[in-house]
Amino acid sequence: MNIHELSSVNDTICAISTPPGRGGIAVIRVSGPTALTIVQERWQGKPLASMASHTVHLGHLTDQNGEVLDQVVLTVYRAPNSFTGEDIVELACHGSTWIQQQVVQTLIDAGCRHATAGEFTRRAFSNGRMDLSQAEAVADVIEAQSRAAHRVAMSQMRGRYSDEIKLLRDKLLHFVALIELELDFSEEDVTFADRSDVTALARDIHSVITRLADSYHDGNAIKDGMPVAIVGQTNAGKSTLLNALLRDNRALVSDVHGTTRDTIEDTVVMGGTLFRFIDTAGIRQSTDTVEQMGIERTWQAIDKANIVLWIVDVTSADTSMIHDILGRCEGKALIAILNKIDLDDDIAARSELKDLLPAGTPIVAISAKHDSDVETLRELIVKTATQPEVDTDAVIVTNARHYQALTRARDAIGRAIDGLESGLSGDLLDQDIRECLHWLGEITGEITTDAILGEIFSHFCIGK
Repeated sequence: MNIHELSSVNDTICAISTPPGRGGIAVIRVSGPTALTIVQERWQGKPLASMASHTVHLGHLTDQNGEVLDQVVLTVYRAPNSFTGEDIVELACHGSTWIQQQVVQTLIDAGCRHATAGEFTRRAFSNGRMDLSQAEAVADVIEAQSRAAHRVAMSQMRGRYSDEIKLLRDKLLHFVALIELELDFSEEDVTFADRSDVTALARDIHSVITRLADSYHDGNAIKDGMPVAIVGQTNAGKSTLLNALLRDNRALVSDVHGTTRDTIEDTVVMGGTLFRFIDTAGIRQSTDTVEQMGIERTWQAIDKANIVLWIVDVTSADTSMIHDILGRCEGKALIAILNKIDLDDDIAARSELKDLLPAGTPIVAISAKHDSDVETLRELIVKTATQPEVDTDAVIVTNARHYQALTRARDAIGRAIDGLESGLSGDLLDQDIRECLHWLGEITGEITTDAILGEIFSHFCIGK
């Protein structure tokens, strides 16, 4: 179903659009067909009907009894040139929580309905002000925790990603036209595009979809944080290191072996990059069922990590698990850490470790407990991190829903290529091409359902 064909909601909504709590100012947004009329009922100042779009005015807002609530700055955005495509009024009042609540209440008393999570952006989508991928990018801009994440989200919100999908869909529609022309005039004396040309077109489409899908690995790291697994044997200081890297007591620290039974994750920005550090259960031989489950999750964390921090306690220098760890780290950046140098010299341990590790593997000696040389480790982690250069024109996929749709679209166009090369009939090729179109349409919202939209916008904040 095309969401733009659904009947529009005709009521007027309002909500606080600034973060909850007390501040210098707060902004209450009103959107809908009667936004100007409703606010006018509570407004003392220049009549809203005479205000031009995108203009700012000073006045007072009153309650239903005519008592002044606050002096406010009012901004008018007239349809269709507003965020939602509807008439919008934004009221900037003082940031007292009481004032905010009273302003919203007086608007509701005058005829507004309180907005649900993401409803303003959903209306922008429904009214054709942006497609679904751009709407999702709005939330990503709000949630961006690093410069790279902000740049990718801004690129998507401005439509760079949507343009790429639209170009793909246009090529696929041309593909469909060629195939259906062949079906319609198969018995006529008509010259069609050579199948080798059509195959070349399909391969070009497959290549672009593959590039977008493959960018998800980097995109996910940019958006959610580059995964860094902290691994080692029990009591090597993994949890202490996590706390030191985060500068926070995030993980429970104990001298008892096997304290960490599950992974603990948290993020921090270092050198402009968002890192997601994962403290894991200590690796050792164990008959404890729960501990074994924790160790299995450690292996899974290593598999998903871009960088692995292998931490060794210099007081024991136990490297018995080195081959198991190295076997999981192929293709990943590995940093070896000698911990607890405040208790013992690291020279012998460093020499032994160097002989076991692949050539060029960096080794850092620290005391996580006393924060000794942890800053050196931070700098090395930032230097080791490899992320693509991101500008506002970059097309990088960061959304798991988009990635799933792209992989299915890639499978469909892949089947079409196989069919072309094996001489498959046009009607069967047409099915695969249309399936590819379907999955690309799900990304931009050309094809979607209320259930999908409800799930997407439920994660937005109220007021956006």
